[in-house]
Amino acid sequence: MSQAPVLELRGIDKSFGPVQVLHDVAFSVYPGEVTALVGDNGAGKSTLVKCIGGIHPMDSGEYFFAGEKVHVSGPRDAAAMGVEIVYQDLALCDNLDIVQNMFLGRERKSGLVLDEDTMEEMAAKTLAGLSVRTVKSLRQHVSSLSGGQRQTVAIAKAVLWNSKVVILDEPTAALGVAQTAQVLELVRRLADNGLAVVLISHNMNDVFAVSDRIAALYLGRMAAQVKTSEVTHSQIVELITAGRSGELGLATGNGASA
Repeated sequence: MSQAPVLELRGIDKSFGPVQVLHDVAFSVYPGEVTALVGDNGAGKSTLVKCIGGIHPMDSGEYFFAGEKVHVSGPRDAAAMGVEIVYQDLALCDNLDIVQNMFLGRERKSGLVLDEDTMEEMAAKTLAGLSVRTVKSLRQHVSSLSGGQRQTVAIAKAVLWNSKVVILDEPTAALGVAQTAQVLELVRRLADNGLAVVLISHNMNDVFAVSDRIAALYLGRMAAQVKTSEVTHSQIVELITAGRSGELGLATGNGASA
């Protein structure tokens, strides 16, 4: 596994009016690994991801990508670097088929007309590269797909664009057991293919099943970022609920970093 993070944030602060949501947050994501981002509702997970994706400007702090300091002024900048975010609502269009969804807003053209053959070929190649076998036809309308299949299409859409970092927001939240297993297998495969994957999840079983590292946010501060193999389920729960577990986590008192 590579020791150098592909994406690294240092000292990130973010406020909305008088409310400071992120306090001096550091966060690193490594290629070939799944980093689980965990925290209670209101811990700042969504805000942190939106800062990474260029949706929210950071008030202060530094953003490094592939070892270089970068300035991300909008979602296009993040996407151009290779950062793709799959939000919980998936942003798929029910009335379009799988290929049309995967190329939505980034359609390939041949002269003035859409290059359907190339798009279908690229979509098939991407799904095959992820060992996706649950989709019958690339021309199925998304409305006919199961929750797990929709999630798969949304993830495949994200990796189609030479992405280096893929952020998945609660990808198994609305899924049953079998579909959850399929999606987690896909998440693991993304990392095994060399991508850096950030998995946002409330499900500790999922987190421990697929992640290499866990980053726990507590009230807008990074309580700890640790290797999954070096912590227990109960330690992570304590970090999420109290910001501290034994020697691990934030210093007691005002919540300042230890």
